[in-house]
Amino acid sequence: MASAGFSNPYFTQDRAPGQGGYATPLTPGQATASPQAAQAPRVGQQAEMEGMYTAPSAGTPQTGRMTYEDTIVKTVIMFAIMLAVSVAAWFFTLGGTLSPSNVASVAQVTLLPAIIGAVGTLVISLIAMFKRALPVGLALTFAAVEGLFVGGISAYFEFVMEGIVIQAAIASVAVIGTTLALFASGKIRASAKMTKIVMIAMIGYAVFSLLNVGLMMFGVLPEGMAFGLRSATIMGIPIGLILGVVVVLMGAYMLVMDFDAVQRGVRNGAPAKLAWTAAYGIMATVVFIYIEILRMIAILRSN
Repeated sequence: MASAGFSNPYFTQDRAPGQGGYATPLTPGQATASPQAAQAPRVGQQAEMEGMYTAPSAGTPQTGRMTYEDTIVKTVIMFAIMLAVSVAAWFFTLGGTLSPSNVASVAQVTLLPAIIGAVGTLVISLIAMFKRALPVGLALTFAAVEGLFVGGISAYFEFVMEGIVIQAAIASVAVIGTTLALFASGKIRASAKMTKIVMIAMIGYAVFSLLNVGLMMFGVLPEGMAFGLRSATIMGIPIGLILGVVVVLMGAYMLVMDFDAVQRGVRNGAPAKLAWTAAYGIMATVVFIYIEILRMIAILRSN
């Protein structure tokens, strides 16, 4: 999620000209030159200038700085790894088939990939919280374990409720696409006050989720509450559905924080290696939104 990987000051504050890749303005003395020299024909200089204008823009290899293009490429690489591993995890979860309809009994289904992926995701996320720049190997490993988790949990839900994965995927794309469009148009931006509110709310939600898992594991809750406390209702509406809507909105705002961090990183001339940290943040938030929507639809359909 957004804040975990963006503790680096390049992502959290704007820098003055002359810092973080900005060019320092010339002083009047530096800008002054001999009028005769300025007016003299310089064929060589003109040719050089023309070459500079026609040459392609400098990218990460030339500048060593973070760029939008490089961040997009790294994000695509991570998502490609996650999707490839997700397919393998899906296949393994369903006992060697890609179609849930081919699974004869629930005994063939295993949640091992999802469990390994969940533990791996948690461990790497905790490590990322204490690193200003996520190493390449750790970023790629994160994509792989996210693939295990997403593929495993998606296959299980698809086995239980056919068609749920495509529903969750379409809804997730809608939320992510809308958020990106609003950010690109400048209609929504991250603010310090809202960021604090969302982060405090996310901590509270994490505590609630851990408590809910604990109650379910130890059999404290009554039978029939498949989603634990989320299955309880208020005026006939499951708590999980109400909570899910709020959490997805918070996830969308965290995605705004991710986009804002990338924008600040490029503007401040952040080192190129921080593009992996930005890609990690985007992936973590996108997966978070998808899982929450998947759970919401499951609660809605189970009712």
